[in-house]
Formats: sequence, C-alpha cells, structure tokens
Amino acid sequence: MLQAAAPLLAPVFTLVGTPVSRAELLGTLLALAMVVLNMRVHPAAWPLAIASSLLYALLFASSKLYGEAALQLFFVGMAAWGWWCWLRGTGQDGTPLRVHRLSAAQRWRIAAATLLAWPALAGLLISATDSTTPWLDALPTVGSIAGTLLLGRKALENWPVWVAVNLISVVLFASKALWLTTALYGLFALMAMAGWRAWLQLERRDALA
Repeated sequence: MLQAAAPLLAPVFTLVGTPVSRAELLGTLLALAMVVLNMRVHPAAWPLAIASSLLYALLFASSKLYGEAALQLFFVGMAAWGWWCWLRGTGQDGTPLRVHRLSAAQRWRIAAATLLAWPALAGLLISATDSTTPWLDALPTVGSIAGTLLLGRKALENWPVWVAVNLISVVLFASKALWLTTALYGLFALMAMAGWRAWLQLERRDALA
C-alpha cells in the first residue's frame, strides 16, 4: 500500500530541515477546515474528516506510528457515523441532536474506559509491532476515540478531551520530526479551546430556549 501511495508520500518542500509530503500538506489543510466546521456544528466537517484521516493513515504508517495509523482508519468509519448523527440523530428525548453536557456518571465512565484502554493498546503495540513510542502513541489514540464518540453525539466534553489529546500529540509528532503535523496539533489545541468556548455558548443558549 505504501508503495502505491508513493506519490502522496513524496516531499513537496522542507520544514526545519525535514521534508513535508503531499499527504501531510493536504491532510493538514483538510483537518484545519474540518475543525473550523466542527466549531460551527456544521455536518460538512465529517466528509473532510474522512479525506484527512485517509491521508494521515498513510503518513503515520510510513512513520511507524501504527496506533495513530489504525486510529485514522477508525476515524473514517466514525466520521460516517458522526455525519449520520449530525444529520439524523436524536437525543434521549427523541428531539434532534443538539449540544449538551454529560452527566457526572457518564464523564467517569468515559475517563475510566480511556485509562483502561491505554495500557491495553500500548501492550498490543509492544507485542505486535515495531513501534518505537508505544506508550506515547497509545495515549492520544485512545483519547481520540473518546473524543470522536463525544463529538459525534454533540457532547460539550469532547472539546477538553481534544485539548489534552492535541497537546500530547504535539510531543509525539515532534519526536518523529513531523514538524508540520506538530505545528498543526499545537494549533488544534488552541482551536479546541475556542471550540469549547463556542459550544459552551451554544449549550447555554439552547438551555434557555
């Protein structure tokens, strides 16, 4: 697969002495557009997520970040689900899905599941792959799964999850000298904070409606 995708993995310019591929450049641009649309709760974010995830799956596999590569393929399926949820999904009361908060019990369940999944995935990467950063690779992977599930259901708490995931990812991608992606995830962390604030306003507005 990587051989067939060689044109996408070919460098187009260098950044801080490191080549940046077409896949990384296109994935970056699509991902930025996706986050902007997520902040506006626009369903067009999801097809952009599918395209960006496919490009990043190639990029991460070529860098031996297998947890992140597998995560991108998971995102493709989750993006289709999230797209459907935002277009057709309903809340527990049967009304169209809208921005809302989780209960305290739901927050604890998400946190516990994420913390339990982290060592399980790290162990899998250690035993089944030649990953050079299994623990650092596994943590944002399981966090991203939680964040995507929350985003698909329009839960406000997806944004603080993404802030944490993006900050950890900055360290991970810097360790692989993927500098454009490192900068992108730093920007994602800032955008997640802005998205958190925007969705807080939406949730408060809807609560008063």
